[in-house]
Amino acid sequence: MIAQTKPSLMTIDELAKYLRMKKVTIYKHAQEGKVPGFKVGSKWRFKKSTVDKWIEDKEKGLAQWKNG
Repeated sequence: MIAQTKPSLMTIDELAKYLRMKKVTIYKHAQEGKVPGFKVGSKWRFKKSTVDKWIEDKEKGLAQWKNG
């Protein structure tokens, strides 16, 4: 039997639940480059490890995320 692991990529829905924010807020922040993410076609995806690092940086007051 293969052990199931949590996905390393999250959708808008999953990230909203993870950060306890509204989906529309996540979408807006992603478009503005305030949350680290990228598009696959027309869908936003968020790498969990990158989001976790971004949170850590925010906690330390170091984050100046630039999407580009």
